[in-house]
Amino acid sequence: MLKEVKYLIFLLVITLFIFFTAKYYFSDSHKKKSFRSLANIDKKIENYSQNLPILENDTKNIIEYVKNTQTKKKKKYYFWELLNKDD
Repeated sequence: MLKEVKYLIFLLVITLFIFFTAKYYFSDSHKKKSFRSLANIDKKIENYSQNLPILENDTKNIIEYVKNTQTKKKKKYYFWELLNKDD
């Protein structure tokens, strides 16, 4: 008998919890508060983005190109000739 009462109380508590949370989240006052907070977030983002400091570009002419004045002649290897040699 006590086991059934315990299960009934658990079931009642769970259903009441689900009912009251659904009632709160689908209420008009909660919707108004959430929309107001979203509007405030947008305003805060706009204010913050207007107050951001703009950094100067300091990467101009940072790459130095070196001319290769000494051209070394590379030895050309002929693959087929290397195979044909019997040294």
